[in-house]
Amino acid sequence: MSGLDDDLAKLDHMIHEPARLAILTALSACKSADFIFMQRLTNLTAGNLSGHLTRLEQAGFIWMEKKIIDKRTNTKIGLTDLGRTAISRHWEQLEQMRIHAQSQGTESIDSTTS
Repeated sequence: MSGLDDDLAKLDHMIHEPARLAILTALSACKSADFIFMQRLTNLTAGNLSGHLTRLEQAGFIWMEKKIIDKRTNTKIGLTDLGRTAISRHWEQLEQMRIHAQSQGTESIDSTTS
């Protein structure tokens, strides 16, 4: 039987990084979002958010569309089909880890008395 450390090793660490997990989770709840909205939602600096978005785009999880609106850059962000599948799979894996931990928790938690 595998332990939680084995389950953790199977997680996609591109997604599991906290900021990227927040970005992908937020995007999974909508068709698209703009950069400013994502910045406010995640509390990331513009540079930090931009870096994470670049990594996610390179991985094929998101798409970005940049336009000039009223002389300002507007960046629209959304999940690709690959990204939507990946974030769903990630949450399923986390749920399986939770269930595994709960099933192990029904046994004695205090291993020193064994």
